[in-house]
Amino acid sequence: MPGGLLTDLYELNMAASYLRRDMDGLATFSLYVRGLPPQRGFLVAAGLESCLDFLASFSFTDDELATLEGMGFDDHALTDLAALRFDGEVWAMPEGTIVYSEEPLLEVTAPVAVAQIIETYLLNQITLHTTLASKAARYVLAADGHDLVDFAFRRTHGTEAAMAIARASAMVGFVATSNVEAARRFDLTAAGTMAHAFIEAFPSEREAFEAFAMDHPDRATFLVDTYDTEQGVRTAIATIEALGLRERIGVRLDSGDLDSLARVARTLLDAAGLPQARVFASGGLDEHEVAALIGGGAPIDAFGIGTQMGVSADAPFVDSVYKLTEFDGRPTLKLSSGKASLPGRKQVWRTIGDGEHRDTLGLRDEAGPPETRPVLEPVMRDGRPLAPPPSIRDALRTFQGELARVPAAARRLEHPEQVEVARSTALLELTAETRAAALAKAEIG
Repeated sequence: MPGGLLTDLYELNMAASYLRRDMDGLATFSLYVRGLPPQRGFLVAAGLESCLDFLASFSFTDDELATLEGMGFDDHALTDLAALRFDGEVWAMPEGTIVYSEEPLLEVTAPVAVAQIIETYLLNQITLHTTLASKAARYVLAADGHDLVDFAFRRTHGTEAAMAIARASAMVGFVATSNVEAARRFDLTAAGTMAHAFIEAFPSEREAFEAFAMDHPDRATFLVDTYDTEQGVRTAIATIEALGLRERIGVRLDSGDLDSLARVARTLLDAAGLPQARVFASGGLDEHEVAALIGGGAPIDAFGIGTQMGVSADAPFVDSVYKLTEFDGRPTLKLSSGKASLPGRKQVWRTIGDGEHRDTLGLRDEAGPPETRPVLEPVMRDGRPLAPPPSIRDALRTFQGELARVPAAARRLEHPEQVEVARSTALLELTAETRAAALAKAEIG
């Protein structure tokens, strides 16, 4: 998937200037989130797999070079760009890892021109996937063990985002998705019932239910709120009894007071001798509403989660950045007000054991504090992935192990406290030295 044009124009402008001057020194860029949204106490690292796929095939096609020629890039620049490939290395947090403010999700080291061009794509993918995985994780906290199904496809900002949320939600514990292509592509379970239109198209609700159950007897969940919800539940029960259905049956509530309606449905189903029938709820729920229903004891077995998750409605982006931290063996930083960066190749050192996370941001080549482990791992060298990508189930195991150690205050759905990440002495010393050198450089200029 060559994608040299999947970038911003200013990246190509800079790359052409680097190449024209034979500036081919190695550059390390760090991709991290500068500050978490106030609604988030933690993020979930995601999007790495698509980044590695992009880097492994990075190049410019003849058509792409022709486009650049039409934009004014001269023959010298086109020849230089045509030869570019990504042959660098990448260190990254495994997908599913919990990440806090200023901790690198990934770091890239490569010749400066190509390391510059890839910035836009890496930020795009990490930002999208991490934003969505972090939102989905809040639903997992809210649901407290109840099943969750991704219903977001029709409300996401495009089909790529729909694929991203199906993957990200599975990575944090959703049990299924309504997105059939995502189920095929990522080996997920597909789930779905019927729409109100299906019921309206038949002469009666009973006939619609019977038609659906006869055609899909192994997944007969009935949407019961098209006309009158309580009567819809009774009609579903009559259909179940008439057709002798016993396994994988249920009713879906999609509107109204879900707490009281779920109690009515559960009472009717149990009275009919159908304790195995599940009550499924949907209808634009956010995580706070899910938590309130669960906390209030509503007898709901599973939730369909759509719009609010699919666009991460309360925090639709994270402030991700991609900053040069070393060039040609020299540590670098920026001192811009409110946007200062830290020099050097980084590592996150996380405490081991069963206690809460206590993280230290340090330098990659230092030993790290006692009783900690490095979080960033080498995932690509010489432009080639070091191993096949972990599966979604691997990422889920990572997430589940990590989530258990997120501090309780950071896990709160309302007013979460953000985790303070310490900085190692070595990083502080390098920052002070690099800052002094940068100020002297600015004064000379």
